[in-house]
Amino acid sequence: MGEKIHLNIIGLTAGHSQRNSYTLILGEEDGLLKLPVVIGSYEAQSIALIIEGLTPQRPLTHDLMFETLTQFGIEIKEVIIDELKEGVFYAKLITLQNGEEHAIDSRTSDAIALALRAKCSIYTYKSILDDAGVAYENELDDLDEPSHIAEEKVKPVEANSLKNMTLNQLNKELEKAIHVEDYDRAALVRDEIKLRGK
Repeated sequence: MGEKIHLNIIGLTAGHSQRNSYTLILGEEDGLLKLPVVIGSYEAQSIALIIEGLTPQRPLTHDLMFETLTQFGIEIKEVIIDELKEGVFYAKLITLQNGEEHAIDSRTSDAIALALRAKCSIYTYKSILDDAGVAYENELDDLDEPSHIAEEKVKPVEANSLKNMTLNQLNKELEKAIHVEDYDRAALVRDEIKLRGK
């Protein structure tokens, strides 16, 4: 299949072409090419939780899947985005169990959500990156922070109201947001707490 290219997650931003979609930006480790992958809102939330370092009140589907694989001694070695057909990326989970390697077909968004939980590498082939990659001379303005996933769901007035809260109130607000599984608000509150710690 050709040379494998290691990818890093650059950011996650609200999609503009499709409603309830997000764009996950993957970038080659030693180059300027970025791979934009359109994903659904649920998968975006699942990925954003790991990027943001938040723990859901109850396991999400990807958490459940990863825990099941782990309990049965199946290690996710790596994820490979191995095909591009009619603008859709296809991926495989490369797993290891009892010394045997297996490749499991997966949607790219699911594969990446699991890769983040397994802390394993994400790859694509050079031919795919050359075909679908986008070169950016500068950093992506909209992707300075992964929490941009929340930009279309959280009103600016909410961000301003957090600035008037005490640190104790913010911590309670964070617990409440996680409890009701409002991870967009949890990310916003978490960012405000981080700012106070600087």
